[in-house]
Amino acid sequence: MRVVMFGYQTWGHRTLQALLDSEHDVVLVVTHPKSEHAYEKIWSDSVADLAEEHDIPVLIRNRPDDDELLEHLTAARPDIIVANNWRTWIPPHIFNLPRHGTLNIHDSLLPKYAGFSPLIWALINGETEVGVTAHMMDDELDAGDIVRQEAVPVGPTDTATDLFHETVDLIAPVTTDALTLIAAGHTHFTPQDRTQATFFHKRSAEDTRINWNWPAHDLERLIRAQSHPYPSAYTFHKGKRLDILTATVSRARYGGTPGRIFYRENDGIVIVTGTDARTGNNHGLALTRIRTHDGHELPATDYFTTMGGYLTNRP
Repeated sequence: MRVVMFGYQTWGHRTLQALLDSEHDVVLVVTHPKSEHAYEKIWSDSVADLAEEHDIPVLIRNRPDDDELLEHLTAARPDIIVANNWRTWIPPHIFNLPRHGTLNIHDSLLPKYAGFSPLIWALINGETEVGVTAHMMDDELDAGDIVRQEAVPVGPTDTATDLFHETVDLIAPVTTDALTLIAAGHTHFTPQDRTQATFFHKRSAEDTRINWNWPAHDLERLIRAQSHPYPSAYTFHKGKRLDILTATVSRARYGGTPGRIFYRENDGIVIVTGTDARTGNNHGLALTRIRTHDGHELPATDYFTTMGGYLTNRP
């Protein structure tokens, strides 16, 4: 099939490479310009560079809604559009242009975690598996019929970085298997159960700010979700930012006020957590490695040499 590819960052790069390695003919690539957004500088393999290495025409767009783009798409005569990590709305006159429509590749197990940063949100929420979905694009965000879906389990110590590497390897087989079905004439795929759909927004600095009212298990997952190279989860100590790089849920239960720097437990410094911390029924969060406001990384036990005081949400 003649394929036009819409994509960005490493997800788009892997998709384009899968298409190049397949029997299909990539006739045009559309990608976004480089961005300084913290999350868009991560996993930033260039779709444009890969296309140009293979002499494929490239168009750079923030939004696919101009007449010139439509002219190029029409002239390319695609049988299908394949999209992965395209960051803005694709209008119906574009996604319906090819005879087979548009296949979107999304890094979640739809219908859950439509939208942005699905791996991070899924890890924070304690999901037991994550994955990649190939679905037909329609008028609603990430809502079209599922053509192919593949899952991987989430381990108890997995970080978002681990899950990225697990799921990005699924892109090629999910994409090519879906295209094989479509090329063979299949048109009836699995409708999504929209009662199970969830939508998530882009992550920002506010989303990585630690709230000590959260339970310790949730905070431990937040810290794993914000693993390097993602922006670290952070709090404030004595008015200065403190990044929390690693932590575990405490062995014992601790009572008091959320955010209290309380006790040394093995290799960690326990912080009291949870809205009902006063009951003494909650585990705390044992910080094990931190980064100071001036960039120094060190064990939490070397930083917190005395107990007492509080970690806070704001300076």
